[in-house]
Amino acid sequence: MTPGMPVIDDGKLTSTNPATGETVGTFSVATADDVALAVRQAREAGRWWAGLGFTGRRERLRRWRTLLAQRLEELTALVHRETGKPLFDASVEAASALDHVDWAANNAKRVLGPRRVRTRALVAEHSAHLEYRPYGVVGVIGPWNYPVLTPLGSIGYALAAGNAVVFKPSEYTPAVGQWLADVFAEAVPEHPVYQVIHGLGDAGAALCRSGVGKLSFTGSTATARRVMAACAETLTPVLIEAGGKDAMIVDEDADLDRAVDAALWGGMSNAGQTCVGIERVYVVSKVHDEFVARLAAGARRITVGADDAHLGPITMPGQIDVIRRHIDDALSRGARAVVGGADAVQPPYVHPTVLVDVPDDAAAIREETFGPTLTVTRVADADEALAKANALPYGLGGAVFGHRRAIALARGMRSGMTSVNSVLTFAGMSTLPFGGVGESGFGRIHGEDGLREFAVAKSITVRRLPSPLPILSFFRKPSHERLLIRAVKTLYGRGR
Repeated sequence: MTPGMPVIDDGKLTSTNPATGETVGTFSVATADDVALAVRQAREAGRWWAGLGFTGRRERLRRWRTLLAQRLEELTALVHRETGKPLFDASVEAASALDHVDWAANNAKRVLGPRRVRTRALVAEHSAHLEYRPYGVVGVIGPWNYPVLTPLGSIGYALAAGNAVVFKPSEYTPAVGQWLADVFAEAVPEHPVYQVIHGLGDAGAALCRSGVGKLSFTGSTATARRVMAACAETLTPVLIEAGGKDAMIVDEDADLDRAVDAALWGGMSNAGQTCVGIERVYVVSKVHDEFVARLAAGARRITVGADDAHLGPITMPGQIDVIRRHIDDALSRGARAVVGGADAVQPPYVHPTVLVDVPDDAAAIREETFGPTLTVTRVADADEALAKANALPYGLGGAVFGHRRAIALARGMRSGMTSVNSVLTFAGMSTLPFGGVGESGFGRIHGEDGLREFAVAKSITVRRLPSPLPILSFFRKPSHERLLIRAVKTLYGRGR
């Protein structure tokens, strides 16, 4: 059995450590009937959960957050065992996830609670009210690369908005997914508000077709299309976070030491298995050679191994073939490896690789690599860098290093998020929305937009006074039409 490869036998899913092959956990595989039952139970539990109101849910979500924080070492050890990522990386991931749960619990009432909205002159006899109602049950299909932070970015916000949740974790990280739900059940033992189902793609497809109110998916662009197609059968709305091929721009006035440090972390932390990780770097010619020299020196200092190293194994064994293909293709077409190269691929590990002189149409430039590799491309100026950064159909995150034009370049980058003089910081910023454009998906988790994503806007008008201008009646007088025309010209016909 290949270490890290999930195995299904006799209705059981077994998860293993990608570095050692050690069994991490075994879980029952959900059939379509099991999924349907979970959703029915969640629908009933969701009515109770919604009935608690914002205050009741906040108290319980805080209780869950507290338990997670108290067991942080247990959680990070489990993430390390099941994904292979270093303990420190797992701790950073968990800490960010807890901050998101905390923010969603504490801000749901302010963002989603009933409020009065200003009315307009033509309907001034009515007051306007807005509130946000939960979908009932939200289905979540999570990824393996960040099995805590990414799913809780949907689950925590969906729960705070008043929904029950049915979660299908990746088949590569079922133990982490189950652990999160088990701890929630300790904090909220009354009803099955947050359930987990396990399995392969067919379990996810069953969840798409199960009648959930909304589905949140994180994964590849190819799988996202299949998820959308399945959800379209029942017009189930979807939130999609798909693939990325994020770029960094290094302008001539950048702090090179900070840019190098950020490129290494953004491109190679978690062994490069980060949806918003940096994969392409575009460096203005004036500082290109110095940047590459410093980047290469830093990359050579990165260690690889099972426990105390900077980089752990590649979690999904099949991804190793993709990484190898991208490196080999680039080298065969004239690229140079200033660090790493073909010999960097040593399953289950991939060592840091920095490629230069890579053609724009090479796989390492155009396709998501998901490994500890960086391509560095020389450009004449920041405008050329921006054009190349925006040339792909993906648009998840990105970064800009510089001073004079940095903010303008960040605004011009075709992406859902951009960091200036840092990388990935938007992922941990619970006050900001997170999501992509183009083939990187649509919809947002995190922040106020993330809360609204898991609720339906409900508009209510209430008559306060008789209508001076009864435009919504068959039994109006001829004078009312003249009055309407006069009012429109008065309100909107003065060129202001």
